Amino acid sequence: MSQVTDQESLYYLQVVRRQPVVIVKGEGTKVWDEDGKEYLDFTAGWAVNNLGHCHPVVADAVAEQARTLMQTSNQFYTVPQVKLAKLLVENSCMDRVFVCNSGAEAIEGCIKTARKYGRLNRDGAYEIITALDSFHGRTLAGVSATGQPHYQEAWQPLLPGFVHVPYNDIEAIRKATTDNTCAVMLEPVQGEGGVNVPDEDYLKEVRAWCDANNLLLIFDEIQVGVGRLGTLWGYETFGVEPDVMALAKGLGGGVPIGAFLMKEHAAVLSPGDHGSTFGGNALTCAAAAAVMDYIVENDVVKHAAEMGVLLKQGLEKLRDKLEFVAGVRGKGLLLGLEFVDDMAAAAVAACNEEGLLLNPVRPNILRFMPPLTITPDEIEQGLQRLENGLVKARAPQ
Repeated sequence: MSQVTDQESLYYLQVVRRQPVVIVKGEGTKVWDEDGKEYLDFTAGWAVNNLGHCHPVVADAVAEQARTLMQTSNQFYTVPQVKLAKLLVENSCMDRVFVCNSGAEAIEGCIKTARKYGRLNRDGAYEIITALDSFHGRTLAGVSATGQPHYQEAWQPLLPGFVHVPYNDIEAIRKATTDNTCAVMLEPVQGEGGVNVPDEDYLKEVRAWCDANNLLLIFDEIQVGVGRLGTLWGYETFGVEPDVMALAKGLGGGVPIGAFLMKEHAAVLSPGDHGSTFGGNALTCAAAAAVMDYIVENDVVKHAAEMGVLLKQGLEKLRDKLEFVAGVRGKGLLLGLEFVDDMAAAAVAACNEEGLLLNPVRPNILRFMPPLTITPDEIEQGLQRLENGLVKARAPQ
């Protein structure tokens, strides 16, 4: 065992299931462990490193800002925060932004926005309809909103005010709506839930239902936003505009940052309603602004869409070739490979040996979320390592 892993077991709270790889360096789609072994990283920090590891535009922005100004609190104006807000608004359908530290905080902001909206516009309504198999973070409110019982069992009683219905079922939303409902919150594509893609009309039908009933439509774009689906925002993939949107992960290109955005009619929070000591600090905002600038100016989203097609085609060829692969699903560079049985953990271990890092999002599903800057050669190489690993994992022991 590594000295690092030994010390981690002594000092770190044991709440994460780690793969036995100590990563010490990253560049683009590649990382290296402490023994110098190279891997292709098809996890990208859980869909965070959209420009790859240590992209110069991010590293330079952080270094320059760190030497200039890092933290002032929101008591004062800073240039990077306003620049980032302007970039987000001018490149989306939204009107207002609040910058925070993580996706979980972004979801908290969305929930508070929905509840105040219900108080002001729906006679005090406070319930939010969310979907089964959703994932909205690990705060108590996020866990309560998440539609997966195994994330909730240890934290009962949960925060009241969330109603869970099947994903991709508009009738379930209609039936669940009552006078207490203030909003519907959905992931355009469920990532942690197994890379679940809704029918093309589902989100449009939800939008129409929310309009008819004066409900806010909230999209959790923490995983799918900033180009992941082959469009800059997940809502663009389905042609539906939400009222409120949560962002994080790829927004910072590797630095911890989140944001929630809303249209003007949903901008109901007033001075004193919300805040954050570190949220929107100059350092992380400078990095996120550099990420947004680079993605927009260099048409990274178009490249991501093209690479998503290549990767999906390669996975479909593996499905046709290997009898234990049941299916492929997803959009853009958020894809899932499903097996006929629970072999995802074994597949990940075998692929690690082959030099490919993957995420077992379900016992029978692997999730692929490489950098948006991945190249055709890296996809081809990764697919070969994947096939080698899958065959090895399936071989009799």
